[in-house]
Amino acid sequence: MTSPLFPGPSATRRTLFTSAGKATAVLAAAALTLSACSTGPASSTADTSASSSSSSQFPVTIEHVYGETIIEEQPTRVATVSWVNDDVAIALGVVPVGVPKNEWGGNEQGSTPWKDAALEELGAGFGSDKAPVQYSEADGINFTEIAKLTPDVILAAYSGLTEEDYKKLTEIAPVVAHPELAYGTSWQDSTSIIGKALGKEAEAAKLVSDTEATIKEKVAEYPQITGKSFIYGNLEPASADGVNVYTANDNRPRFLSEIGMELAPVVEENSKGSKEFFIPWSAEKANELESDIFVTWVPDAATTDSIKSDPLLGQIPAIKNGALVADSDNTLTLSISASSPLSLPWSLDTFLPQLAGAADAVK
Repeated sequence: MTSPLFPGPSATRRTLFTSAGKATAVLAAAALTLSACSTGPASSTADTSASSSSSSQFPVTIEHVYGETIIEEQPTRVATVSWVNDDVAIALGVVPVGVPKNEWGGNEQGSTPWKDAALEELGAGFGSDKAPVQYSEADGINFTEIAKLTPDVILAAYSGLTEEDYKKLTEIAPVVAHPELAYGTSWQDSTSIIGKALGKEAEAAKLVSDTEATIKEKVAEYPQITGKSFIYGNLEPASADGVNVYTANDNRPRFLSEIGMELAPVVEENSKGSKEFFIPWSAEKANELESDIFVTWVPDAATTDSIKSDPLLGQIPAIKNGALVADSDNTLTLSISASSPLSLPWSLDTFLPQLAGAADAVK
């Protein structure tokens, strides 16, 4: 299963992919031990009794890249795969019976601060009787553990499910796959799709509206961001092919565009018609990556220094001008890369000041 976090073919990525089990990943944590509980919690949602208005919405039909899925009744046992889907369900007040561990960017319990806070509010924090079962996706979809939970729906609105994955999962329960591009579903669309699947369309619409309002309010505190051109990419100074640039199909550039920044013309022009979430870029042509700001992730501060001093990557205009945003916080990177109505509000107080600082450096 391809990871949307860090694309690219370098030896470092391949080595770490082996431990993560996700093709083209740049960094991943070692697989954590599976939960001893294999049958899942007795109840699956914070409000297991469906309202008559919600129940009356069923059956519902969800169209996606592999056809359509009919959900006959409001789900009560929800399982999720990939990122984002569990965040959305939890934000809508539904505690899944099972969720993947956050093995990259997660905390000691394989979760995230935003997910922990939301689950605690629902009385289902990890370690409690009502908490979701966690399973590893280090080697791909965990069909065995999902099947043990006997879900009545599997959420994958944001995912990179292959058709083979999809078919195997449908043998367990109806599957809500991604609508078009692998890892290309916006957080708004993921929320709407999952809201429909769970009989919570009105709640999903309000969640999107409220989250967008929160983002708009926070962004207004940093007017220097508006109108700045950007490139969001991955840089590896030790690699000859150490540049990958995220396209408009990816949630990272999509988020920056939504807050009033502009995707650099060089990216727009070189990714026209692409269905990929990134394009490789030769380090020898790094100086052509013209934008006001360049955003990336780094494993540590030393890598930032290496990027700046690299004879090729250091020629990227934004880097030469001191407008590089290079964060080494894996959890913050995850919150933007796999954005959700829970993760984005959590990220704003840290990420927006970083962007503003870079914008202040623009000449």
